[in-house]
Formats: sequence, C-alpha cells, structure tokens
Amino acid sequence: MKTESAAYHIHPSQHLHPSQHSTLGSNGPEFMSPEEIKLFKPHPWVQSQDMAFAVDRAKTRMEVAGVWTPNQILGRRYSIGCVALEITQRCNLDCTLCYLSEHSESVKDIPMEEIFRRIDQIKLQFGPSNDIQITGGDPTLRKRSELMEIVRYIRKIGMRPTLMTNGIAATRDMCQELVANGLNDIAFHVDLTQERKGYKTEMELNKFRKDYIERVRGLPIAVIFNTTVFKDNFHEIPDLIRFFRANTDVVGMASFQLQAETGRGVLRKRDVVISLDSVSEKIQEGAGIPISFDTARIGHPRCHKYGLTLESNGKLFDFFDDPKLFNLMIEKTRTLELDRTHKLKLTKNILTWLFQNPDFVIPAVKFAFRKLWEMKWDILKSRRVGKLSFFIQNFMDASSLELDRIHACSFMVMTPQGPISMCMHNAKRDDYILQPIKLKTEQIWQPLTGKTEACCSEEKKAE
Repeated sequence: MKTESAAYHIHPSQHLHPSQHSTLGSNGPEFMSPEEIKLFKPHPWVQSQDMAFAVDRAKTRMEVAGVWTPNQILGRRYSIGCVALEITQRCNLDCTLCYLSEHSESVKDIPMEEIFRRIDQIKLQFGPSNDIQITGGDPTLRKRSELMEIVRYIRKIGMRPTLMTNGIAATRDMCQELVANGLNDIAFHVDLTQERKGYKTEMELNKFRKDYIERVRGLPIAVIFNTTVFKDNFHEIPDLIRFFRANTDVVGMASFQLQAETGRGVLRKRDVVISLDSVSEKIQEGAGIPISFDTARIGHPRCHKYGLTLESNGKLFDFFDDPKLFNLMIEKTRTLELDRTHKLKLTKNILTWLFQNPDFVIPAVKFAFRKLWEMKWDILKSRRVGKLSFFIQNFMDASSLELDRIHACSFMVMTPQGPISMCMHNAKRDDYILQPIKLKTEQIWQPLTGKTEACCSEEKKAE
C-alpha cells in the first residue's frame, strides 16, 4: 500500500502518459513546446511527513527521468536538493542576468499566513530535515521581525533554513539575530552581473566578499558564495577559487550558476564557451587538482555537478576519489542525520551510525588513513583541516525546457499550488506571483495592491 501511494504520478496537463515513463529522455533532450510549458502545473503529489515516503517518491522520479544510478543521491539520501521559498519579489539590485519578472517590483510581499502555509506544504511534500531556501528578490528587504519569524518557524518544524542574499542589507547584527533564531546556512551572491558601481572585475569585488566573510566570522553557520557565470567573468573563475581556498576558515561552498536566458535580465543568449564541463575545468584549474565531479549525482546530470575537497595549508585534496565507497555510503546513510551547525551532535550521530554499521568501518578507516597520509605535511604545518565544496547549477533557458530535467528537478519552488521546478517557475513566473491568494478568512489577497477583498458571491462560495 505504501509503495503504491508513494508512486510518482504526472498530471495529465503535463503531457506525459504513464507508458512513456521508461523512455523519458532515453533519446536525448526532449524540448517542451510553448503550449506544453503553458499547461504545465505543479506536481499534485500525495502529502506525507514521512521521510521514507518522500525519499521513495524521489527515487521514482529519478527512474521516470532515466537518471537512477548507483551514485544518485535523490531517492537514497534525500527526497529533494532544496526548495525555494520566495518571501518577497523586491530587490535592491538590478542584475544584467536576473530570473525575476518585469512585474516583480510591483508585487507586494505575500502575507505571513501564506508563507507559513507554504512552509508547512514543503514539509508535507518532502518530509522533515530538508533545506528551505529563503529567497526572493532579496529576503533581507522583508520586515526584519517577519524575516526572523520565518526562520524561527522553519527551524521549529524540523526543517533547515538557508538565507539567499546579495548581502547589502545583511549586517553583522542581522546575521547574529538570524543565527539565534535558527538559521542553518547563509549564501551571499556577489558577481559582475550586479553592476556594482566602480567594480569591473571579480577580483575587485573580493572587497565585498571579504566584508561579508567578516560579518559572519565566528558564527555557527555554513557560509556559501554564489557566482553567476557569463562571458565577462568566465576567465576569472580560477582566481575566485584561489580566493575561496584562502578563506575556508569561514567559506564552506563556492556555487556557480550558469547564464540562462530567462527572467528580466538584459543579457540573453549564453556564450558557447560556458558549460558544466568548461566551468568544472576552470574550477579545477583554480583548485590545482583534479576534482571528482562525477562521483556524486544530484538529480539530472545535465543540471548539476558537485565536488567536495578538503583544505589544509592552502592546498585542496579531492574527497570523492573513491566512487565505490561513496556509493556504499549513500546506500547505508539514509537515516543518518547530518546537522552541520551542531558539531558535537554531528560527531555523535556519525559515531553511533558507525557502531551500527560495522561493515562500513573498515573501508571508511582505510579511506580516512589514506587521505590523512596524503595531507600529513600540510596538516602538520597548518594544524587545521577545512572543507570547500563546489556546486555548478545549469539553469535552462525559458524557451528551451527539457522534459526529463523538469521531472528530475532537485531544486524546486513552492508555489500556491505546490512545488514546481525552478526552471519552469522562472519561465512562467507571472502565473504565480500575480495570482491572487485565498486566505483562511475567505478573503482574497491581491498581489499588486497588497489589499484583501471579499472572496466572492455566496453562489461562488457554495461551488
């Protein structure tokens, strides 16, 4: 019964018959027509707070899209990569590459009631202990007390809140308050597409990155830096990696999102030099080592690449260079809780898990010994080991959405009707941000005025 209810069903409006499941994407990219994109709806999934249920459904999604492999994390370790919660459409920058709509600045901040409802829906759809990206626009433009309340509520119901911001309004005291209310990660977005006046290179923009690093230094929080890659900064990726290598005492991840022709940005078609492979090559150039970007798969292989390295004495060491051990690990760690903000709890959970899985201990100890031996002189010199992971996100153009990638999406947005692929959401953003919202009071909130009005006639209510 559980298997049947956990099955992944594609809504009829999504133009995919169940008989096509086994062949989806098998003949290469299948692009959706404008009519198919128009009719596409959020997934009408069965709701459950059971994590095993949600993980099993993710597995079925990967199988449907033809990307279920031994190194696939979704469907084994996680039910989703992350879910975006857009709490405002306003932004204090106007980037040349921006996924927002031309109407975004006219949209008022959605009511807190609706935000809490969407948070609850994320938990019901994907289970507890998942990442919720608090984003926008820039979420720091929301009233500060409301932002804190949102972070606090996400943590209260057992989810992990991440703040996505350009950092302009994220002061030190705001970051401290966010952490006190349960913030798990903070991701600062800094790059040339933001056109900050007087800054013409990414290296010059390191002034802001250094400032943001100091704002969060010492706080028990994971720190990420996001960079949009386009023609004018592609060649600077190696230098950016060297900057992040020098700051692993604070920075834990460098994330790169490739230019996409979507939203209101004025830069449109991506330069041919920019791809998942070319960006990963530039990252490895800056890292000074080969990085095993293909060991871990998160969703569709044309959507992401992920690599993990250890840092000591300014040098990086590839952590995913044993694919067999990685596959064994994700198969066995489905129930292992990894909370990066509580190191003692994390260590305890890992040790308990190792005690319960003795067959994993020997290969794990062999791997750890080999890695420590490889790093020994640098550890002796620096007396510390840091971590730096790399994530490359390949967003799709709004007019070139691939069907199998949409169904294997690991990065979704919670809309009023349910979760939908971020790329699909960006392609038809106005359908969601301009939609009136029905409140518990039976009133309708209007996004362009921010006012509420009576729902409808008695006849309509009866319907």
